[in-house]
Amino acid sequence: MLNPVTAKRTLPLTPEQLKQYEEDGYLVIRQGCSNDLIEAFNSHIYTIRSAENIPDWARPRKGNEISDRERFSLRLFNPHLHDGFSLQMMKLPIIRDTLAQILGDDAVGIQSMYFYKSPGSPGQAAHQDYYYIDNKPNTLTAAWVAMEDVDEENGCLWVIPGSHKDGLLPHGRVKDTSEHESWTDETEGADFSKEIPVVMKSGDIVFFHNLLIHSSKKNRTSDRWRRSYVCHYIRHDSTVVREDLKKKISLI
Repeated sequence: MLNPVTAKRTLPLTPEQLKQYEEDGYLVIRQGCSNDLIEAFNSHIYTIRSAENIPDWARPRKGNEISDRERFSLRLFNPHLHDGFSLQMMKLPIIRDTLAQILGDDAVGIQSMYFYKSPGSPGQAAHQDYYYIDNKPNTLTAAWVAMEDVDEENGCLWVIPGSHKDGLLPHGRVKDTSEHESWTDETEGADFSKEIPVVMKSGDIVFFHNLLIHSSKKNRTSDRWRRSYVCHYIRHDSTVVREDLKKKISLI
């Protein structure tokens, strides 16, 4: 629970926004992060990955030789466990308080990822987060922070509004590897004619339900990135099945 001495919960969402989230399975908070904060965090991550000696936790892969492309194309996984700035970005008050409204109680962080998505790189095929992160009771929620402007050209998110109401669908092998990475699985049996893009400005935050079908397409630009910081949360009384994500991070 919140300690009133150190934190005061606010109510960022209106009743209309909460209803929209319940109906659509996702909600965009415009300008949840200031431009100064976004620029500072991007610069911080760049400093870590551009260092002559990258810390082991931040290395894009194992091995002595790392190319410049790998430095700024492969994601950072769970930086919040090692880096104070990444941890504080996970704990932003706007995120903490929005999650408390959505879930009806305090949330805790369990996973973070900083994505680069460099020009020309493929996206991730349609999927549901619950497929990868089983939790009981099921309260898993994502907060996806746009670290720069994102649109259809540089590989924004695509969602099927209301698909979270259909439960967990089967997942199989990725069908179009020219468009999507091959290392994940793809949702099967969804109506992709209802898929829409989520166009966002730098600093916008989209919250989405773990059963919402979402994806991203290839970055078709030659000079624009699509950096994002994505964190996953559960209600404080939920438990993650995966051993590597069992550590709960207080958002206070």
